[in-house]
Amino acid sequence: MDETAALWAPIRRADTLVWQAATVLNTGAGLPADQVQAAYLRVRRRMGLVKRHGGTLEGALTHVLKVTRSYAPGLFHCDTHLDIPRTNHGLEQCFGQHRHHERRTTGRKRGTPDTVLRGPVRLITSVASRLQRWTAAELAPSNVAAWREVRQAVWARFATRAQGLRFRRDPDAYVRGLEQQFLTSGLPV
Repeated sequence: MDETAALWAPIRRADTLVWQAATVLNTGAGLPADQVQAAYLRVRRRMGLVKRHGGTLEGALTHVLKVTRSYAPGLFHCDTHLDIPRTNHGLEQCFGQHRHHERRTTGRKRGTPDTVLRGPVRLITSVASRLQRWTAAELAPSNVAAWREVRQAVWARFATRAQGLRFRRDPDAYVRGLEQQFLTSGLPV
C-alpha cells in the first residue's frame, strides 16, 4: 500500500477534474450557452495546470484537452438550441425512431434505399414533425429557389443511383448504350 501511495494523488486530481467537466456538461441544460462554455473553459484551464503534476496521467489529460478542443465548435449546440439532444445516445434515439417508423410503413426489415436518396429532406421532416404540428401555410416553401435547389440535388442523387442500377443489371448493354451515344454525338473518333 505504501508503494502506491504516491500514485493516488495525481489520479485523484485527474478524476476530480474529469468529473467536474462531466458535471458542467450534464447540468448545463437550462443555463445560457455562454455560462456553460465559461464553466467548461474554467475546468479545462485547471486541467491544463494540473496535467503538469499528473505524473503518468499527463498524457491522458493532454489527450482529453486535445479532443475537447477539437470538439469545442460543436460541443455547446445543444445549449444554444434546446431541441437538439444533449448526448449521442439521444441523437441515436431520434434517428432510430425515424428508422423504426420507416420500417413499419414500408414493411422492410432494413432501412429503405430512399433514405439515401432523400435523407436530408426526410430526416429533417421526420424530426421536425415530432417537435410540433405544422399547418399547410407553414409547409409551403417560403424560398422557392432554395426548395428547387434541394429538389434538384435529390433528383441528381436519384439519377446517379438509377444509372448504377442499370449498369449492375446488364453491364454490357449499358456500355453499348454509352458507346452508341458517343458515336451519334458527332464528336470526332
